[in-house]
Amino acid sequence: MIDAYKATEATEAAEAAEAAEAAQEEEREERFTQLLPDTRRALLRRLALGQSGGRTPSMVGAVIREGRMVWSAGRGAVDGEAVGSDTQYRIGSITKTFVAVLIMRLRDEGLLDLDAPLRTYLDTPEAGDATIAQLLAHRSGLAAEARGPWWERTEGELRPALADIFGEPAQPHSAGRVHHYSNPGYALLGAVVERLRGEPWDAVLHREVLTPLGMDRTTLLPQAPHAEGWAVHPWADVLLPEPAVDTGVMAPAGQLWSTAADLCRFAAFLLNGDERVLGAASVAEMRVPEAAPEADWTSGYGLGVQLARRDGRTFAGHSGSMPGFVAALWMSPADALAGVVLANCTSCPEATPTALGLVTTVASREPRIPAPWRPLGDADPALLELTGPWYWGAVAFGLRLRAGRELDLAPIEGAAGRGSRFRPEDDGTWTGLDGYYTGEVLKVVRTDEGAVSHLDLGTFVFTREPYGPGGAVPGGVDADGWR
Repeated sequence: MIDAYKATEATEAAEAAEAAEAAQEEEREERFTQLLPDTRRALLRRLALGQSGGRTPSMVGAVIREGRMVWSAGRGAVDGEAVGSDTQYRIGSITKTFVAVLIMRLRDEGLLDLDAPLRTYLDTPEAGDATIAQLLAHRSGLAAEARGPWWERTEGELRPALADIFGEPAQPHSAGRVHHYSNPGYALLGAVVERLRGEPWDAVLHREVLTPLGMDRTTLLPQAPHAEGWAVHPWADVLLPEPAVDTGVMAPAGQLWSTAADLCRFAAFLLNGDERVLGAASVAEMRVPEAAPEADWTSGYGLGVQLARRDGRTFAGHSGSMPGFVAALWMSPADALAGVVLANCTSCPEATPTALGLVTTVASREPRIPAPWRPLGDADPALLELTGPWYWGAVAFGLRLRAGRELDLAPIEGAAGRGSRFRPEDDGTWTGLDGYYTGEVLKVVRTDEGAVSHLDLGTFVFTREPYGPGGAVPGGVDADGWR
């Protein structure tokens, strides 16, 4: 009885300590996510400059840090009420990123192969030779716009079927040859979702993405309170109303309406993943450039996600426009920050610069505080055995064990070479996650006696000594050794 009592007492003490630590962590997170007054004023000024310089009737901005919306503000009014984070605006091509998430869910469920041609899943009148990944990354070769009249300002009834969206030429480029932005390409991806799910793409989006993420103000058609779309005269401060039509089969290219608060929830998901929708590895995959960028690249495109580099910082997200509206959602994964901007004018060049400016304002004034270092739990001795120095020929590398059995391989300081993070696989190998070794397989090669012989990384051999003896190095090592 006494032993049972002591065991219960120990369990309760451990639970109390765990609860106290969780409360302290929550308090720390709350303290670290709050913005300083000077930062908040600088953000408001940046938004005000965007609204006045962009000559837009209204503009809403918001910032998330560490997964939380920490600031939002509005300039202008809708129906006599000040705009805010709950005011709906049309988000244009940010819709494409939502469609891409649905495609990635199908891939993760094993229902779709990104490298399979479109005709595998859809009886399409055009672009059947393009792969799903090429459609996601705008490398399908399809034309930029749907067959006329201007699809963004005309009812979708004019294009009742997929065949009605293609003009001449429907596919001016061969699939995979160039990056050529294509709105019809995303109409086809929306049709793929409908074909594989058996219901309209927007119903699938609502059930599988919007509801789990708590995005109840993101809709196919506007819901009050929402902004009206306007065109601003280029040479006078006067307005012209823009139509807001249902674009039918073209809707997956730019139909959605949303709010700054909802897009902050979406940005947090795109940064961190959510197992109810897509895991962190899949959303990170979306942010990888599909076409290898040049060394000094400034823009690119992943799987439904635009990419940009500004002043040494890498951003991911998407911009959007429809008649009467512009929108921008841009994230800096390294800073755990995202900025959202929504405005109701047809051609406001300030949306993306303002969203990027919101992020850089916080990042420069309040740099990210690293998470506390914590030791691993139980570490597999077989993995600990792999850590430490390795040599590719005579180049020194260090191998570190991280949480989740991940490995980091990087040149030791001062050595030239390529490094990467590696994800563990069920078969005992690891897959490269970034850099030169993205997608490459890392294997541990053992002797007949079971001892570790060397590492094989895409045929590159890493040994415990520089050009270590033993027959592991292709071409052999001089028998007389170093001299």
